[in-house]
Amino acid sequence: MNPMHRTAVIVAAGFVFVSLALTVRAPAETPAHAIAMHGQPKYPPGFSHFDYVNPQAPKGGTLRLSRLGSFDSLNPFIIKGKSADGWRLVHERLLERSRDEPFTLYARVAQTVHVSKDRSRVTFTINPAARFHDGSPITAADVRYSWQTLKSQGRPNHRLYYRQVERVETTGLRSVTFIFKSANNWELPLIIGLMPILSKQAMAGRTFNTTTLKPFLGSGPYKIETFEPGRSITYARVENYWGRDLPFARGRFNFDRIQYDYFRDSTVALEAFKAGAVDLRVETDPTRWSFGYRSPALKRGTIMLQEFSNGRPEGMYAFAFNTRKAIFKDPSVRAALAHAFDFPWVNRALYHGAYKRTASYFEKSELAASESADPLERKLLAPFRAQLSPDIFAAPYRPPAGIGDGFSRANLKRALEMLKNAGWRFHDGKMHLPKSHQPAKFEILLRQPRNERLALSFSRKLRKLGIDVRVRTVDTAQYQYRLNTYDFDMIIYWWDQSLSPGNEQAFYFGSGAARTQGTRNYPGIQSPVADAMIGHIIAARDRKQLIAAARALDRVLQWGHYVVPLFHQPKDRVARWDKFGIPEKTPLYGFQINAWWTDPVKAKRLKQH
Repeated sequence: MNPMHRTAVIVAAGFVFVSLALTVRAPAETPAHAIAMHGQPKYPPGFSHFDYVNPQAPKGGTLRLSRLGSFDSLNPFIIKGKSADGWRLVHERLLERSRDEPFTLYARVAQTVHVSKDRSRVTFTINPAARFHDGSPITAADVRYSWQTLKSQGRPNHRLYYRQVERVETTGLRSVTFIFKSANNWELPLIIGLMPILSKQAMAGRTFNTTTLKPFLGSGPYKIETFEPGRSITYARVENYWGRDLPFARGRFNFDRIQYDYFRDSTVALEAFKAGAVDLRVETDPTRWSFGYRSPALKRGTIMLQEFSNGRPEGMYAFAFNTRKAIFKDPSVRAALAHAFDFPWVNRALYHGAYKRTASYFEKSELAASESADPLERKLLAPFRAQLSPDIFAAPYRPPAGIGDGFSRANLKRALEMLKNAGWRFHDGKMHLPKSHQPAKFEILLRQPRNERLALSFSRKLRKLGIDVRVRTVDTAQYQYRLNTYDFDMIIYWWDQSLSPGNEQAFYFGSGAARTQGTRNYPGIQSPVADAMIGHIIAARDRKQLIAAARALDRVLQWGHYVVPLFHQPKDRVARWDKFGIPEKTPLYGFQINAWWTDPVKAKRLKQH
C-alpha cells in the first residue's frame, strides 16, 4: 500500500464504511470557544454576537406559525408517535451552530471545548451558569446520561452517531470527555456537541422510549406553556434563561411566545394566514405564491411577499423508488421510468415556470457532481470501477429532459425500449413484468394533497407505457408509520443537505440504514460503493477531500437511478404580516426566524387595520 494512504474501517449500529483516507498532518487543537469541521472558526474568542442578528432587538410579541397534520406526543427523541414541532426551543445542546459558516460550533452549555489533535476524543467543560428550567444545574452526569439513553433507546440517527463513542469519562460536576472508537470520524466531536441534553434526575422513574404528553424537563430559551394534542402548542420565553447574555443567544429568541397551530391541509392553513391567525408562511408552491395571497391585506401592504437568497445546497427533491420492491430492483427499469417525467411541461403547466430542474443530491453548491469527475474523484472511485456504470466516468449525470409538449413521445419511446431490454413485455395495452408476467402496477403514496396533481401528471405518462399507477393520499400518522416501516412503492421526498455533509449521509444512503426502520434511506440503497464514499466523507481531513468525496457519492447515487429528480426554487419565499423586524444580513444558510423580532411600531399599526 502507498505509505501516503491508510485504510480506516468505521462500524456503528450496523453501518460499515471502509475509507481510504489521505494521511495528512493533524491540525492544532481547536480553540476552546469553538470547533470548526475544517479550517478555523469565523468568530474569535470573546465575540459578542453572530453577524446575522440585531443584538439590540427588543423582546416581546407572539410568533404564530402553522403546521400540517397533527401530533400525539411530546417525546421527540423516538420514532414512535408524531412529536410536536418546536422541541429544539426547549432542549439545550452543548454547542451552537453558526449559520454563516459551513459547519462551525460555538460555546453554549459547554463553556469550552477541547479536541485532541487526531480528533479521537473531545472534552467539554460545562458552563457553571447552565440550568434546567427547575433551577437545577446541568452537570456532566446529565450529559453522560443523555448519551447513554439516546444511544440505546433514541432515534436511529442518534443510535448511529452515539454508538461510535467507546466510553465517556466525567471529572467532577462540569467536565465530560468522549473517547471515540475510531480516530477517523473527523465530524464526530461536532456531532456530540449537538447532542440534546436531558436531566438525569428528572428522568428518574420515567419511561423514555414511549410516547407521552408529559413534557421532559428542558433547559432552553423556551418552555412549553400550553398545548392541545393534535391541534396547537405554545412555547413561552424563559425570562431568566441562563444563556440569554451569551454570544450565541444575543439578538435571538426574541418572541415572548411561539405558537404552532396544526391544520389538516395547506389550503386551510393558507386561509388561516390570510385571516390573520398565522403570522408567517414559507411558501414552496409557485401557484400559491403567484395567486394564493391575493387579498385586501396584500393590496394595502400589511401582508408582504419576500424572497431571501441563500448559499446552501438545495438537496434532492424527487420521486423516490423503494428498491426493496421487486418491481424496482433493476436500475435500468428505474432509469427507464424517469423518461416519463416531462419537467418542462410540468414546470410551465403546473408551476408557472418558477422551478429549476434538480440533478444533484447537493444541488446549487460546490459539492454537486455537475462536471466531469476530477482526478481526486476518479481516484476514490477507481477501486470500484468494475461495479460502476461507465457513464460515471464519461460525463456528468443529467436527468432525462422532456420537450414540454405534454406528450413526450420521444421520451416514452425510449422508456419503452429500455423496459423491453429489461425483459418487460407490452401486451393488450398493458406492460407485464419479466418472469412473473404479472401486469406492472405500483402506488405513489402521498401525505400532502397539494402533491396530487404532480403525482397524477407522472402517473398519466406511465399509463401510456401500460403501467397501472395509483396515487393515494393518507393522513399524517399513517404516512409516517408507512415511511418508518418502508411500506410503500414510491413517495415524493426531499433530502435536505448542508454545506458540510458527514455522518448523516449514512443515515440517508448507507446500507445499514436500508435495513433499519426509521431512517431516511427510503429507496433502500445498499451499495458498497456508496458506503465507501460515505466513509471518505466522514474521514475527510480538509475541505478539498470532503468536496471530492461528496461529488463521488453524488455520482454513485445519480447513476444508481434511485429517484426521479424533480426541481427546486432558487430562493426562499416567505409570506408574512408586516409586524416583524428583520436583521440586515441574511446568512449563508438563509433567513433565520429566531433572529427576527416583533417591531412595536409595526405591530401597533397592524392592529389599527
